Amino acid sequence: MLSDAQEELKKRVLKILDLLEKEHPDARIALKFSNPLELLVATILAAQCTDERVNQVTRSLFKKYRSAEDYARADLATLEHDIKPTGFYRKKAQRLKEVCQILVEKFNSEVPRTMEDLLSLPGVARKTANIVLSNAYGVNEGIIVDTHVLRLAKRLGLTQSKTREKIERDLMEIVPREKWGRFADLLIFHGRRVCNARKPKCEICVLKDLCPSRATFST
Repeated sequence: MLSDAQEELKKRVLKILDLLEKEHPDARIALKFSNPLELLVATILAAQCTDERVNQVTRSLFKKYRSAEDYARADLATLEHDIKPTGFYRKKAQRLKEVCQILVEKFNSEVPRTMEDLLSLPGVARKTANIVLSNAYGVNEGIIVDTHVLRLAKRLGLTQSKTREKIERDLMEIVPREKWGRFADLLIFHGRRVCNARKPKCEICVLKDLCPSRATFST
């Protein structure tokens, strides 16, 4: 049973969702993909790299590597070269090969559709699993907590927790389950366009009347 405070947060979340939906109707994942494997690969490459750079790399990468088998059998040095612009390319290339070898051996070369199976893949944590489940399969098993969601959830007073795992659990308590994926997309877009890290644009923010942090940045 939710506390009175959580019930109030649930009501505020609905208002936040409504306002952000009107403000950012085009909110969607920035990574380009056409199937679950491409999304999983792009998400792995996106670690400490911009989505724009990843999309530049995957434009040719996805033409060369079309299946889990292609990555699993790839020459490591060649794969490193193919993804080098994304940074940390040696580690990422090794991770891609390991993950795809497991996909081939244990999952019939397909990307799993459950949180448990995705988390069994090397280097795949809840954030990556949530991205794949929500965007590739339309499955709401959790809420993506990237740097934007983390920042905005705290600024909006939706959580007091410190870790991504606890923040995700807090948000899952107050955001309607059918909106978990959409909630993350909207917060990410709002974080990029308006509520940025260093100097949020509170004067034009549609959430300013719902945001307890507004006074902090308006002085």
